[in-house]
Amino acid sequence: MMQPVPYLVFNGNCEEAMRFYERTLDARIETTIRMSDMPCPSGAPAEQPDSIAHMRLALDRNGNMLFGGDCPPSMPYEGIKGVSFTLSYDTVEQAQRIFTALSEGGKVTMPFAPAFWAKASGMVTDRFGVPWIVNGALIEH
Repeated sequence: MMQPVPYLVFNGNCEEAMRFYERTLDARIETTIRMSDMPCPSGAPAEQPDSIAHMRLALDRNGNMLFGGDCPPSMPYEGIKGVSFTLSYDTVEQAQRIFTALSEGGKVTMPFAPAFWAKASGMVTDRFGVPWIVNGALIEH
């Protein structure tokens, strides 16, 4: 089954962000490849040998994943634009816990509250600049 996998690009703080998501989302980092591990000679810039070329985070047992890496120094980092990552939980309590954790050091753009599509939902851009929509108990229409 084809499944899209989000690939987040960070400005030198990929490892910190992915370890935060590992704890917050009760996930597991399965792969870490540093720039210095890259097989090509130009893959490990002298100024950033410990930066992350690729990390894979297993979100659950169903094969849902999140990928991430640091922006290569040869490319300008432009942040994450035009997309939000949605997490939907079976209960409002689960969603509230995750929303609160993602909000620490971030910016709430829509407070966690009842919505017409879920018993509760909220939007936040976390401290790493990643926009999230967190839903609790989706309502079928």
